[in-house]
Amino acid sequence: MCRRIYIDKSFDQLAEGFSFAERDKVYDLGDRLPRYNGAPAEIYHIIIQDNARPRPKPAFAIARWGFMPAWVDPRRQAPAIVRGDTIATHHMFREAYRSRRCLVPVSGFIDWSESNQPHAVALKDRSTFALADIWEIWRHPVGIDIRTFAVATCAPNEKIATIHNRMPVVLRPEDYERWMSADPGPLGLMKPFDAEAMTMWPIARRIGNARNVGPEVLSRVDVQRKTNSADDY
Repeated sequence: MCRRIYIDKSFDQLAEGFSFAERDKVYDLGDRLPRYNGAPAEIYHIIIQDNARPRPKPAFAIARWGFMPAWVDPRRQAPAIVRGDTIATHHMFREAYRSRRCLVPVSGFIDWSESNQPHAVALKDRSTFALADIWEIWRHPVGIDIRTFAVATCAPNEKIATIHNRMPVVLRPEDYERWMSADPGPLGLMKPFDAEAMTMWPIARRIGNARNVGPEVLSRVDVQRKTNSADDY
């Protein structure tokens, strides 16, 4: 699935890896980056197709993690993830899927096994990558428009399957444009990312507390090894 994300770079460093996206209308979130324990309900940089420009093109924007359509009851918990196999038909997500798909640049993500053991996941070369997401605008009762997003998930690859039955959709750079375009059917992109290109390691349970924000929360820990262990050493 995807219960946490992390970005181990400054905004300038993050933007370098996504230089195709304009950044002139967005601020850098100050001391929120690097972010080693990013939880839902917090604010992140995303990349949207900015149709407000004379020539629409990808651009960085600010959004809150937790999907909130304009019509939703604000007392309802905002979903942080959306299943890729129902995203095109579910009444809450289908309109955003058709016209408001976006990218969330990350260094990695964190998920928990059935035994409640958290694991960090990244690319082996430690480069940044993008998760496939959808976004929506929700109007706060005080009249402020807030952009929100949810992470799309798919079946896991062989590595993630050892800890969970879902994983976030990790896009290849050559698929970024298609995901954000008006292509009516990019469902084919929602598939497991190559397990051989990823690395995964166990981390301490303190990652479960969003107030623990230092880089040490991503440090590898020793755990009881079992047959078919998920740990990648």
